[in-house]
Parts: sequence; structure tokens; C-alpha cells
Amino acid sequence: MLSRIAESLFWIGRYVERAEDTARILDVQTQLILEDPGVDEETTCRSLLSIMGVEQFEGEAITSAEMLKVLAYDIESPASIAATLAAARESARRARETLSTSMWEAMNTTWRAIPSGHFRSMRPPVAFRWVRDRAAQINGIAEATMTRDEGYQFLVLGRSIERADMTSRLVATAALTSGSAWGTSLRACGAYEAFLRTYRGLETERGAAEFLLLDRLFPRSVVFGLTEAERCLERVESGGTRAGVQNEAQRLLGRTRAELEYRSLSDFVAELPSEMERLQRTCALATDAITRRYFAGAEATEWHGVRA
Repeated sequence: MLSRIAESLFWIGRYVERAEDTARILDVQTQLILEDPGVDEETTCRSLLSIMGVEQFEGEAITSAEMLKVLAYDIESPASIAATLAAARESARRARETLSTSMWEAMNTTWRAIPSGHFRSMRPPVAFRWVRDRAAQINGIAEATMTRDEGYQFLVLGRSIERADMTSRLVATAALTSGSAWGTSLRACGAYEAFLRTYRGLETERGAAEFLLLDRLFPRSVVFGLTEAERCLERVESGGTRAGVQNEAQRLLGRTRAELEYRSLSDFVAELPSEMERLQRTCALATDAITRRYFAGAEATEWHGVRA
């Protein structure tokens, strides 16, 4: 497979996932600001901007409207949903010859809502639901129309790394906040109902952290994302080696996943913010290693936040 095509598919996976996760986070947090009088609007907005690595508002007052502009509607803001969907469509254009007609149409139709102003004109709850629906449609079409070749593996690889990265950001933020932060994080990941069924309705901070970090069956947990990324790399490297792991990205992801699964949860929870920062750095390093090994590097895009 051409490195250009592999790179485009990898970034389609990341960008579509990033847009969906950002919409999930904004949906839950904006509802929290509106419905809970005890929530401080500026503190919540700063926390959300911190999750996404946006730091240029130091010393300035931040409102929900300004936060939504930066994280949702402003195409000039690299962290926004609008910019992410535009980047996903550009990656799809580069790999047009490998995408099915239905997948290209789904990507292109989604992007058209940005320059036309349709996305900006939506009320926030409607806009966030629209983004989730469009991401689900794109991912569903990919699952139904793509052969399970190297291209598909790179698409899922990008999506899996992005999920692990974004979930780690939510966990770090919840660990620094008291009250309903863990319930909010579960809802942002679409995990609340699955969590309650798994823990039989008993909601605790330790249980929520365990579920979002370690659950092997929930597709948005950190361990699930890291495991899926490892499997994708194994399938790409189908020949393998007789001794050890030669793929640096696979080594980084596998080591981090093993530390998560086999380290005492109590020790891990006591240092959650720093551990999540380390996990985000691992995702950045793994992305760099994947780029060096497989890609020409033409589409490598800065992911604001913790860097390698």
C-alpha cells in the first residue's frame, strides 16, 4: 500500500473520532452548565479548553459562547469540530481512489455543512447530536464497505489511538475535580449505562476510573483502545519477528497497556493526572513512530495538548 494512502486513512480515523469525542464532551458539559446552578461557568470552560490543549486564554474571562466558538464552530481553531471535520475530508480527498463511493459521499456531505454555514447555525445540542450521528454513519459505512486489508487496519489504528488519548484526557480532568465529575465523564464517553449494568447500579469514583481505564469489553476504555491499536499493528506487520517486538509504536502501546492492566489500581488512581499525562505522551510518541515507519509525513498534524 502507498504510504500516502495509509497516512490518509490513519488520519481519517483520528479526525472523525476526535470530532465525535469533542461533540460528546461539549454536549455533556454545556448541559451541566445550564442545569446545575452550583457549577462555575468559567472554571468549567477553562477545564474543557485544558482538555483540548487550548491555553491562549490565560488572564481573560471565558464564557460558554467563547468556548463553543473555539471548540466547535471556528474553522480557524485547530481544536474545533469544524476544523477537524474539514481535515477529515481533506484526508479523504487524498485517499479518494481507495474509498467506497458511499463513504466518500458521507465524508463530503458532512464537510459541506461547514462552509455552507449550516453547522454554525445549529443550536449546540442539535449540532452535537448531528456530529455524533455523522461520525456513526461514516464509521458504519467503513465497517460495511471496506475490505479488512491494510487500509482498514490503518483507519482503525488511528481511531483507536485517538479514543485512548481522549478518554485519558477526560479521566485526568475528572481526577482533579470533585462532585459529579466522574458521572459527567462516563456520560461524555457514552459509558454511563454500560457502567451501571457492569457495577449493578453502584456508582463510585474508583469504579468509574476502573471502567474507563481498564474494562476490556467497553470500546471507549483506554485498555480497549490500546489493545485494538496493537492488533492493528500486528495485522499490518503480518510477517512478524521471531524474537521480541521490532515495531516501536507497538512496543510503546503494549508496554503502556500492560502497565495499566497489571499495576495495582490503588497505586494508579493515586497518581491519575500524571499517569494520564504520560499516557497522552505515549500516544504522541506512538503516532510519531507510526509516521516514521509507514508514512511520508505529509499529513502529520499537530495535536494540541501533551506532546512528546
